[in-house]
Amino acid sequence: MRYRHLSTAALALGIVVLTDVLRVFLPSVITIFGQAATTPAELLGAFALGWFVLALAFPPLVRRLGVRPVTFAAAVALGGARLALTAAPGGRTQLWLATVGLLAGLLWLAGTATTTGRPVPGLALGIALGAVVHAVLGTYDLVWRGGPVGWAGSVALVAVFLVVAARPARQAEPGGARAWLLAGPALLLTGLVALSPAAAATAASYWRGPGGGLSWPPEAGDVPTLPAWAVGIFLLAALARPPRGRWRLAGPLALVVGAVLFATRDAGLLGPAVVLTAAGTGACLALADAVPPAAAPPVAVPPVAVPPVAVPSAGAAPSVVPSSAAASSTPGVAPGRPGLAAVLGMLLFAVAAVGYYAAYDLGYPNAAVPVAMAGLVAAVALGGPRRATSTPPRRWVRGIAAAGGLVVLVATGLPSGAFAPLRPGTPPAAVRVVAYNIRMGFGLDGRFDPDGLARVVARERPDVVVLGEVDRGWLLNGGHDTLALLAARLRMSYVFAPAADPLWGDAVLGRFPLAAARSERLAPAGAPTGAQALGVTVDLGGGVRLAVVATHLQPPPGREPVAQARAVAAFALRYAAGLPLVVAGDLNTEPGAPGYAEFTRAGLVDALASARPLPTSPADEPREQIDHVLVSAGMRAADPVAPRSIASDHLPVAVTLALP
Repeated sequence: MRYRHLSTAALALGIVVLTDVLRVFLPSVITIFGQAATTPAELLGAFALGWFVLALAFPPLVRRLGVRPVTFAAAVALGGARLALTAAPGGRTQLWLATVGLLAGLLWLAGTATTTGRPVPGLALGIALGAVVHAVLGTYDLVWRGGPVGWAGSVALVAVFLVVAARPARQAEPGGARAWLLAGPALLLTGLVALSPAAAATAASYWRGPGGGLSWPPEAGDVPTLPAWAVGIFLLAALARPPRGRWRLAGPLALVVGAVLFATRDAGLLGPAVVLTAAGTGACLALADAVPPAAAPPVAVPPVAVPPVAVPSAGAAPSVVPSSAAASSTPGVAPGRPGLAAVLGMLLFAVAAVGYYAAYDLGYPNAAVPVAMAGLVAAVALGGPRRATSTPPRRWVRGIAAAGGLVVLVATGLPSGAFAPLRPGTPPAAVRVVAYNIRMGFGLDGRFDPDGLARVVARERPDVVVLGEVDRGWLLNGGHDTLALLAARLRMSYVFAPAADPLWGDAVLGRFPLAAARSERLAPAGAPTGAQALGVTVDLGGGVRLAVVATHLQPPPGREPVAQARAVAAFALRYAAGLPLVVAGDLNTEPGAPGYAEFTRAGLVDALASARPLPTSPADEPREQIDHVLVSAGMRAADPVAPRSIASDHLPVAVTLALP
């Protein structure tokens, strides 16, 4: 392979490995180093940002010790940390392995930047490849999986990366610092929305069902191709020759508009936001990678090695300057600038990611964060030359177009993941209900384990499942669609209602048909993540229906959710309209407390009362019963339990309810 192809392949594979490490490091900060909503968000943010700030020392280190040995050693450390994370048992070991992998990845990136002046082809392919693998794996990445398949994929990825990274290093071509500065912001925007398979699939799910701002699963034969189209559009925009004239504004404008749509938190606008940010991010990368025609490196002329140059000095023996130093004096090449730009770009990634998600704990508005990042990317992209050339020749564009089409065709052949609900002719005499705060799919050990969550729920043989803290694509948590993963394992249909934003909220799953869903937002009570009440009618057959209301109350620290509890109770009674009623979820109030009293005052009965005390939090040493199942009068409860598990920081509660 040509050197440029090897360089592109090494950068692309390294981005995939580094992205895997980031998908472990970021959630480990809030599940292992601290506890989200308990540990001060300022402390969590300082810990996360500190490592990116430390990486600013890497570019001088690379220049001082030599590009080749430092970059390859960092690549080995990055690959080793990536494999060790798959074997890690979680806990502090996972946190520090992820931290070592992050630092090694940033050091590798700084070294790679000094030898890869035109990085956009490698960056774009790496970001796209990471998104495709993430989507094919159903957002349950290999880094979290063990077993033969998980290990085979992980070892193959790291081995190929290290083999390609062992290529001879060369001096960077002119330019490149502008494109390297956008590496971190591009990772942020693509992970936040543009190339997030979970965000795209969730956006498509809002278009199904009767509407009302709720998310429904795909119908049989319905194929969500939005993630595949987003990847194809991104690659075509990034690898095409940048447009000239006023058309140069199209990509940056699309990016800013897409970020604004995403910032509105309107579920119906999430799909257009995905497409526009994908196209805009790719186009801005292409503009940033361009150089003036006069400065474009010759392609037909092979590189010429520069011999060592003797530099005499007065009164001293002649010294020898290595060829790399001679090359670094080439006009237009600033040694160290690309490496510093790459690390600064990753620092921008960290600042924006921490700033955006910390708002859900601290309470300040965060809509400006993605818009500001998009504006920065657009400004840097437009700061390049007006008439320019780009690295990829036309055959790259044709090849990527064909690859994008292949991705879409493969996506259309994937199963939809829909499950036909059970439609019994005779309604059951009783239903088993499970309520579970799943903490975005992360156990007490800090590992993402949807299989463990599914096993805990499946042991109770539920007919209806109420889930709280459901994450459907937050970058901070690794970009997983936890709801789709659990629904597939439990073979249940679902309805999802957003609380904090379109990707985070509560859900009801069921074996029977779900209908007439409605959600009502609750007034904020000091908890920025927000809260809602989701009403779903379960059709049990034979004209028998059950009203289920799912909620997760969010009181300020040290206070009772009295106002929210009163609002949920009123909504539940209106929604049920005389049907048998179940209200379930993490209510953040204990039996007898003022918030709990609002439900009993409304006539609801504690279905778990016969098993008290039944503490549910924290999962390893439960002391508080804050997860509840309350029912309308006339329903008889049996077999209430809170099975022990550390698949979340809460225990699930389960009870069998006999219908009146």
